This record gives sequence, structure tokens and C-alpha cells, in this order.
Amino acid sequence: MKNYMYILVMAVTTYLIRMIPLAFLRKEIKNRTFRSFLTYVPYVTLSVMTFPAILEATEDLWISLAGFGAAMIMGYCKVSLFAVSMGCCLLVFLLQML
Repeated sequence: MKNYMYILVMAVTTYLIRMIPLAFLRKEIKNRTFRSFLTYVPYVTLSVMTFPAILEATEDLWISLAGFGAAMIMGYCKVSLFAVSMGCCLLVFLLQML
């Protein structure tokens, strides 16, 4: 019975998070600052979920940071996403072999 209560609470919470903006924001958002904020929300959310996983990907924090640094450099140089991911995986693999 307790598990069903947990599932119900999570379902209601998830529903409310999605329903409230639809119910109250029927008009187009004209505030430039708020629109800009909403534009960046998906990127920030992805970053917040990804960064801790990067740091915990290996047992050695310094190897994880080296892979992250390599990704930052390759991203800054506008390397494709696939090449960045493969390059970082290869770098981390090689560093762990040492």
C-alpha cells in the first residue's frame, strides 16, 4: 500500500509541474528577460545532470578532470560532438591504463 502512495504522490507532482504553466501562461511571454531565461533552462538542466556524472565516471578525480578539460578545449575549437565524446573517452581510457 505504501508503494502505491509513493507512486500517486509522484504522479500528482509530475502532473502539476506540467499543468500549472499551461493553465496560467496562455498568452505569449513578452518579457525579454524571462524569455531569455527560459531559453537557457534546458542547457543548464543538462549541464547540472551531466557534470557530477563526469566527475564520478572514474575512480581518479584527476583523470575525470582531464577528460572534462579535453572536452572543453575541443568544444571551444568547435569540434563535432561525436569527435569530442570519442576523444574524451579515448583520453580517459589511455590515462587509466597508465
